[in-house]
Amino acid sequence: MTPRILIITGASRGIGAATARLAGAAGYDVLVNYVSNSDAAASVVAEIESAGGRAFAVQADASTAAGIATIFAAADARGKLAGLVNNAGIVDAKSRVDEMDEARLTRMMRTNIVGPMLCAGEAVKRLSTLNGGAGGAIVNVSSVAAKLGSPAEYVDYAASKAAIDTFTLGLAREVAAEGIRVNAVRPGIIDTEIHASGGQPDRVARVRGMVPMLREGKADEVAHAILWLLSDEASYTTGALLDVGGGR
Repeated sequence: MTPRILIITGASRGIGAATARLAGAAGYDVLVNYVSNSDAAASVVAEIESAGGRAFAVQADASTAAGIATIFAAADARGKLAGLVNNAGIVDAKSRVDEMDEARLTRMMRTNIVGPMLCAGEAVKRLSTLNGGAGGAIVNVSSVAAKLGSPAEYVDYAASKAAIDTFTLGLAREVAAEGIRVNAVRPGIIDTEIHASGGQPDRVARVRGMVPMLREGKADEVAHAILWLLSDEASYTTGALLDVGGGR
């Protein structure tokens, strides 16, 4: 049987790693993409394999055309693409818009929207029934920030995720008749390392009280939503923006 490859960008930590572990248990051959932390990626692969699943790590920058070519070439060499999770993304230091420079904005948009769009394009080439594919699913990881705007924190990040939402809706309609479903999850405050990477290691504790459920979410809670959207249980769901934000 030809392996069913699921590509997860940015899968060495946080939501990506949690999704990779669940996907391995669900029977996918998981491509664990990472940029620099080889030890973390190897650990995710080892966890999947120790649980009886199959996985392999691929180092590549999913925000560049060259990196994306590396990712998809590795997937093609291992089996047949079944799906894509566009999870790789960044935040930056807390800042007002009038303090942001061109370099920051360019990096934010390249990583959070240009890269995912290029990845999705490569996935469509392989999944579309127009190209001889068998169909499949794409899940984009957005954020509730797309609805809230993140004022005085990171409007640029929120804007990039709003772009992901619009991209999800448009691509879903574009390829719906080609056997491809395209959906997005919008996590809220999730207890992962992304807050510390943006210089706010205390952010979860600081904003917890703003969540109607009065708690942060866990990476696994988002991962379960992603796996549902990838699965045949969501066979009539496309163009959906699924909030996993505790009520925000």
